[in-house]
Amino acid sequence: MSLIQKQVSDFTVQAYQNGEFKTITKDDIMGQWSVFFFYPADFTFVCPTELEDLANKYDEFKAVGCEIYSVSTDTHFVHKAWHDASERIQKIQYPMLADPTHVLCKDFDVLIEADGLAERGTFVVNPDGEIVAYEVNAGNVGRNADELLRKVQALQFVREHGDEVCPAKWTPGAETLKPSLDLVGAL
Repeated sequence: MSLIQKQVSDFTVQAYQNGEFKTITKDDIMGQWSVFFFYPADFTFVCPTELEDLANKYDEFKAVGCEIYSVSTDTHFVHKAWHDASERIQKIQYPMLADPTHVLCKDFDVLIEADGLAERGTFVVNPDGEIVAYEVNAGNVGRNADELLRKVQALQFVREHGDEVCPAKWTPGAETLKPSLDLVGAL
């Protein structure tokens, strides 16, 4: 079953961000674009490369009104320990959500039950709290923050310009498509 247009369920989780522990709830994501970036675990191999890639693009995500939330089943204390120990992870300024009770992993359907870990899943959530794009990758394949930013920008564009769609490889400022009314029924 597709998760497109699924409303994110209520949640309350602990997070580590900029040297502080904080609580993040569903209310915090409402009214803004969000990316939930699930990864298997702290102190691993592929994960720090992805999280550093996102950290390097964080200002660009913030510039388009999108918050990044990295999520693993580790506690916020483990996030802090990893942040303190890793040069790559020290670059992170976005909230690192702790999901040891699997509330978020289950809601986004990325929990690997047998391992108690998250799949490598990326979810874009609109300001109404609805999932509007997602992708789940095998655990040994890293993701690309440039492409994720492009997707967020395309989703924002089509939300604002409901009569236009973004073709493959669309980037801000590029031409869009206006489906004719004859073709809309065929979609």
